[in-house]
Amino acid sequence: MGILSVIVAAIASFAFGAVWYMALSKPWVEAANITVDADGKPVDNSPAPYIMAAIAMILVAGMMRHTFALSGIDTLAKGLMSGLGIGLFFISPWIMINNGYGGRPFTLTLIDGGYATFGCAIMGLVLTLF
Repeated sequence: MGILSVIVAAIASFAFGAVWYMALSKPWVEAANITVDADGKPVDNSPAPYIMAAIAMILVAGMMRHTFALSGIDTLAKGLMSGLGIGLFFISPWIMINNGYGGRPFTLTLIDGGYATFGCAIMGLVLTLF
C-alpha cells in the first residue's frame, strides 16, 4: 500500500502542476525567459522536463511518506499542514536561493514556489488518505 500511496500522491501533485502552469503560462514563460514560437508555445518540445518532474514527484512523495510515518502524521489535517509546510518552508526557499543567484525575476520564485507549496500540500493530503 505504501508504494501505491506514493505514486498516487505524485500523480496528484503532477496533475496540479499541469493546471497551475497552464493558468500561469504567460507570466511563467516570461519570467523563465523561455523561447516561444509565433503562437506563444515553447520552441523546445523535449519530454525530458516532464520525465524529470515525474521522477522528482515520486522522490518527494516517497520521502514525505517516510517522514510522515516516522513523525506520526496520520490525519488529513496533519498531512495537509505538513505538506504545506514542507513546500513553503523547505522547497520554496531553496527555489528562491537558486533563482536569486541565477538572477531570475522574483515572479519566477513566486510561481515555482507556489507550485511547490500547494503541490506538497496535495501530496501530504493524498499520503494521509491511504
